[in-house]
Amino acid sequence: MLHGITPHALMLNQIGGYTRMWGAASYEGALFASMATYGTLMTGNAREDLLNSKFIIMWGWNPANTIWDPGTSLWLARAREKGIKILAIDPIFTDSAATLAHQWIPIRPGTDTAMLLAMAYVIITENLHDKSFIEKYTVGFEQFKEYIIGNEDENPKTPEWAEKITSVPTETIINLAREYATTKPATLIAGWGPARTMFGEQYSRAANILCTITGNIGINGGYASGFMRAYYSRERIITGGRKKTGPINLEDKKPKKPRVQDNLVDLNAPPRKDSLYKLRGGTNPANTRIHSNDYYNAMLNGRKGGYPADIKMAYIVATNRLNQYANVNKGIKALKSLDFIVVYEQFMTPTAQLADIVLPVNTFMERNDIAVPWLGSPYYIYLNKAIDSLYESKSDLEICKELSKKLGIKNNLLDLSEDELLRMFTAPRKDIKNYNKMKRDGYFKVKVEEPFVAFKEQIKDLENNPFPTLSGKIEIFCEHIAEKNNPLMPPIPKYLTHEEHYDSPKAKKFPLQLLTPHNKRRTHSTLSNIPWLEEVETHAVWINSVDALKRNINNGDIVDVFNDRGRIRIPAKVTERIIPGTVCIYQGAWYNPDKSGVDLGGCANVLTNDSYSPGGAFPLNSSLVEIELTPKNKIEVFK
Repeated sequence: MLHGITPHALMLNQIGGYTRMWGAASYEGALFASMATYGTLMTGNAREDLLNSKFIIMWGWNPANTIWDPGTSLWLARAREKGIKILAIDPIFTDSAATLAHQWIPIRPGTDTAMLLAMAYVIITENLHDKSFIEKYTVGFEQFKEYIIGNEDENPKTPEWAEKITSVPTETIINLAREYATTKPATLIAGWGPARTMFGEQYSRAANILCTITGNIGINGGYASGFMRAYYSRERIITGGRKKTGPINLEDKKPKKPRVQDNLVDLNAPPRKDSLYKLRGGTNPANTRIHSNDYYNAMLNGRKGGYPADIKMAYIVATNRLNQYANVNKGIKALKSLDFIVVYEQFMTPTAQLADIVLPVNTFMERNDIAVPWLGSPYYIYLNKAIDSLYESKSDLEICKELSKKLGIKNNLLDLSEDELLRMFTAPRKDIKNYNKMKRDGYFKVKVEEPFVAFKEQIKDLENNPFPTLSGKIEIFCEHIAEKNNPLMPPIPKYLTHEEHYDSPKAKKFPLQLLTPHNKRRTHSTLSNIPWLEEVETHAVWINSVDALKRNINNGDIVDVFNDRGRIRIPAKVTERIIPGTVCIYQGAWYNPDKSGVDLGGCANVLTNDSYSPGGAFPLNSSLVEIELTPKNKIEVFK
C-alpha cells in the first residue's frame, strides 16, 4: 500500500512527472476483454461458491502452482471431494490437472480461441444457448452468431474446423460444449496464460461470451470469467453504494486540475487510439504512456520513431526489468543507450548490473506496510517491521524523502511518517474497522455476509443496476471497439493468426512453440538463486519425447534453445507432460550470458517476442524456437 510506486510518484510529480508504462504482462489481455465485455474488472465469484457449481473448467489455469489466493486449491479439492467434475485444458499436464482434475484436454498453444468459438458453434446450432438471458442482458448476439455459423466470412467455426487448428478431436469439443451448456450452473475459469499470447484478448473475450450465452453469469455456481478480480465486493463497502464505473461524460472537456497523486505528463493527455477510453477502470488510456513491452523500442527510437519522449534516464524500482520482460538482448542494447540508470535492489540482478547507481533498498521485513490481497480477498495483512534496516539500506519512502531534500522538492505527504501515511491511506476503507487492532494482530479479516457473486445485482434488477458498459448490458458486440475500425481488434471475439504462430512461414525455421509459465519454486525472478530450490526442481526445458527423438535428445542432455532473438543453454527434461510441437521454459531464471552472448542462466525472455496486440496483450507465450544438442566442447563451460 505504501512502499513501491507511491512515494516515487509523490516525488517525481513535483518536478513535472515522468514517462510511465501501460500494460501489465500478467493480465493485460484479460483486462481489456473484461472491460470490453462487462465494463469492469470485478467479475469473479468467491472461491467458496465453487461448491455450488456442477461442473468446473480450468482453462489455462494452474492454481496449484500460481497462488491466486491462498484458499483456491483447498476449495477446488473440496469441490472434487463433493463429486463436482473438474476438467483442465492446457498444453501441459500441470500439477493442477494431475491433482485436481478428472479430465485433461491437451491443446495447441495459442489456439484456445478457436476451440471456444467451436464450442459456441455447437451450443448455438443445437439450441443449447440461454435465449431469454441473451435477450434480456446482452447486446450483439446476432453479429456474433453470424460470424460463428459462417455467414460473415463463409467459414463456419465448426468443431472440425477447430480440430485442424487446436489438435483437439472434434468429438471432444462437441461433448465438452454440450456438457458445459447443459450442466447448470457451470464454472468456466479462463486463466491468464492463454491471454499472454498475440491477440490474447480474443481468447478472454471468447471465454466471456461462452459464459454469457449459457447464462452462467450472476448466479451461484456460475462464473463470468473475465478479469476475475474481487473475491468480495470491497468497493461497495468502501463507497457505501455502487461503484462509479459507468461511462465517462465525454462532453466534459474541462482540463483536470492536478492533485498531489497525479502524474502531470498523463493528466490532460488525449487517449491512445486503441484504448477503451470511454469506460472507467482498466489501464490509464493517456497517449503519453508507453506499452511495457515496447519500452526498449521507445528508448532506441524516441520521438523520431513516433514515441512520446526521448528517454534519457531509467528509474527502476521494485522490478528485475531486464530479466522479466521480453527480448532481453534488445533490452541490453536499449538500456545501454541511456545516459543514466538508477536501480533499487538488494541483489545484483541482471538489471542492477546495468545501473549507474544501485540504491540499497531494504526488504519488507525492515519496514512497515499493509498488503491488500490483489484479487480482492476479504482480509488485509499488516506487515509489521521485524528488524531495523541492515547496513545502509533504506525503505522506498526514506529514499524519496532524502532525494526530495537534495532536489529541493516540497511535498507535505513526504514529510509524514510511515504510520501517518498508512493511517491516511486506510481511512477511506470503511471495511477496516480498527486500524490499531490490525496493526497489533498483523491482519484484519473482513466479515462477509455471504460469498460474493459478481453481477448478482445486475441479474436480479438490470434496470436499477445496469452493467457499467456503454450499453448498460453485457457487450457480445462492443460498439466502442467497432469505432476503432481495426481488423486486429474486432468488436466480437475472433480467431486470428500471427507471424509466430504454428501455421506461419517462420515455423518452418523454428518449429517449436515456446511456453513461459510461472514456476512453483519461485515468484517471478525472486528465489531463483536459492540452491536448495534448484535441488527440488532443476530448471530445464520441457520437451516431448517425440520432439526429443527427432533431435537425438535424451533426458538430462544439455541443449541450446534459440531463435532470431537469442540463444540459451539449458538441460532438457524429456516428458510426456507436454504436447508435441511445444516446449516449456519456466520464466524467472536469471540471465547469465557467456562471452559469446549465449545465456547460461536459462532466462526464457531471451527468446520471447517484444511486440503486443492492439488491446495490449503480451505475446510471452507466442514465440517460435528450435532446439539442438549443445556441442560437447561447450557443455563443460556450461557446467
